[in-house]
Amino acid sequence: MEQVLIKAAQLILSLSLLVILHEFGHFAFARLFKTRVEKFYLFFDPWFSLFKVKKGDTEYGVGWLPLGGYVKISGMIDESMDKEALSQEPQPWEFRSKKAYQRLLIMIGGVLMNFILAFVIYIAILYAWGTEYLPTESAKYGIMVNEAGEDIGLKNGDKILSVDGEYIENFYKILPTVVLDKAHSVQVLRDGQEMDVIITDDHLVPLIKGKVEMSPRMPFAVSVRKLLKNSPAALAGLEKGDHFVSVDGQTFEFYDQLTSFLRNHKEQEVTFEIVRNDKPQTISATVADDGTLGFYPEFDKEATAYLVTKTIKYTFAESIPAGIKRGVNTVKDYLKQFKLIFSPKTKAYESLGGFISIGNIFPGAWDWYSFWNMTAFLSIILGVMNLLPIPALDGGHVTFLLFEMITGKKPGEKFLEYAQITGMIILLGLVLFANANDIIKLFN
Repeated sequence: MEQVLIKAAQLILSLSLLVILHEFGHFAFARLFKTRVEKFYLFFDPWFSLFKVKKGDTEYGVGWLPLGGYVKISGMIDESMDKEALSQEPQPWEFRSKKAYQRLLIMIGGVLMNFILAFVIYIAILYAWGTEYLPTESAKYGIMVNEAGEDIGLKNGDKILSVDGEYIENFYKILPTVVLDKAHSVQVLRDGQEMDVIITDDHLVPLIKGKVEMSPRMPFAVSVRKLLKNSPAALAGLEKGDHFVSVDGQTFEFYDQLTSFLRNHKEQEVTFEIVRNDKPQTISATVADDGTLGFYPEFDKEATAYLVTKTIKYTFAESIPAGIKRGVNTVKDYLKQFKLIFSPKTKAYESLGGFISIGNIFPGAWDWYSFWNMTAFLSIILGVMNLLPIPALDGGHVTFLLFEMITGKKPGEKFLEYAQITGMIILLGLVLFANANDIIKLFN
């Protein structure tokens, strides 16, 4: 429960920051061009608000519905659908009275702020923490994968050489590269021989859904770190800190050999030789029908000392171009992810998530490094999504403004009104679909 509350707190703080700065982008350009802003709200306020105060022509407030926020700009067809105000003669301070390029800048102000914020955060992260990663060459024993990883052709002990012939320096970038670049093959060293593992569109489905797990291969020097409640391991009497020696009299060189052994003995009783408090013990347990015992492993530090991470430090001057580059690469990667959604073969649309999925990307313990990384990433997502040419989003307004600037003809207010309603229906459908996916995942 504590972890859920911490994740929720991080999500609310992050989204609040992003919404306020996004809407401030619209607000700042509106004020620059002397356009009246009637409301500036964090969260939506149908029927009532939690807090509000009026300064000048603008009412600032906090709504009760935490689904975003908004600025209400005079003379603009937006989610408020204020038809009465639009039926009056245009006033000099209204949005509709401004020049097309001014209206365009007001509309892209929010997105512009999102991208600037992400770049600034990345610059600050690199300056404060640098970049830490696990070099692919550090996985000297190769990889270990789960069943889904074996199904796509990888094997325990494979050493990853390249993806489509390109060496990946960061070990944990290997699978994302396969997915985002829709790689056709992964080059591995298996039993001393180089070979290609062919990746098909069918293989991309479990990769996109996160079913494929791949990590550096670990020696069989493992203890119990955590037990799942009512799991076979817990029911058998295993305890945190128990150190494994053998199973059914067999010893293993690598941890994945134990997991493979368990998968081959589903719903069968196996006997463990363990060491507890420096004393040998024997415990029997029945393997679950999914081939697991229900515990999280903890590997001996001496056995995993070979996994040396690499850290790159940046001066303030160096962090600026590096942070901008990281932001640009993140935008490119997200656009690749977005493109996959429209590919029926990959079924990436099934991985769309709502608030539960977004909340789960934050760690269960408060960590500022992770928080700012996630906030920068969400800022980019918010910026890209708002650029979609869907009425009711900034991108929809921008599309109509570009049409006006190119043709010299302004779309009719009735057309814009209907387009706004259509866009709101589309967005509501997407929100319902994404959150329905979350609920389905919970039950699965």
